[in-house]
Amino acid sequence: MTGLNMKAQPSRKTPPRPGWAPPLPARTGTHLAFYKMHGLGNDFVIFHGQITLTSQAIRKMADRRQGIGCDQVLLFRDLSPGVFQYRVFNADGSEAEQCGNGLRCLARLAYDLGAPEDAELRFEGAGGTHFAHRVDRERIRVGMGTPTLDPRSIPFEALTRSVSYPIDVSGMEFTVGAVSMGNPHLLLRVQNLETAPVAKIGPALENHPRCPARANIGFVEIRSRDLIHLRVHERGAGETLACGSGACAAVVWGRLMDWLDPKVTVCLPGGALEVEWAGEGAPVYMTGPATPVFSGVIEP
Repeated sequence: MTGLNMKAQPSRKTPPRPGWAPPLPARTGTHLAFYKMHGLGNDFVIFHGQITLTSQAIRKMADRRQGIGCDQVLLFRDLSPGVFQYRVFNADGSEAEQCGNGLRCLARLAYDLGAPEDAELRFEGAGGTHFAHRVDRERIRVGMGTPTLDPRSIPFEALTRSVSYPIDVSGMEFTVGAVSMGNPHLLLRVQNLETAPVAKIGPALENHPRCPARANIGFVEIRSRDLIHLRVHERGAGETLACGSGACAAVVWGRLMDWLDPKVTVCLPGGALEVEWAGEGAPVYMTGPATPVFSGVIEP
């Protein structure tokens, strides 16, 4: 793909479904329809239908100066009424297992494109099967599945399972939690989130030898048993304004360390999520907004 010719369609003030112009056909000649959305500032370019994109095309679309601009590109297609298959691609073109903010946006888009408002939607992806339903016009509640804590399955190199692990980065030792929410996360507790070394330690831990599939890195500041602040360096994307699966992983680790209650507000740079986890063996639930930005078409 040598370039992107974009024709944007701003959202109408009084659309037939909340937030959008009428649904676009997936393909019109050589053009592909896309939807731009964000979950607390974590933004996505979404394609609906049987679409295949090269990693080069994804990198170009994600470029914020020469493309549409996004943290991730999402592809989803209908399997049956209310059931969808989805794929997640990072801005660098690599494929990820899942994305919590992206799932909320996919659910919001599915409702806005015609799914019954009271229906529970099912999304099947590399990170597992997830269910979503609409709380109100803006908010979506997603079942994020049961967290994986066995280090071999995260994957994270460790001899035995523990609630925390020592890890060396450039001669400095940190204590981290390791959790998979369908995608791998390492968590660090910090005293001051504003001065946390996200830009320095995040990439080093993402690519650490003990993380064979790389990892998302969460920096957690505990404010109280039901409130945390979080910054996340996302694998393949860098620091983003929000990370839904990272928020879930942070609450899971905080619960395992007995720092947090079952229901926690997670404040990220882009806004707040509500995360609930009853404990080991139980699924994690996440509630938050999913916001349309615009729709349009591109010509590869």
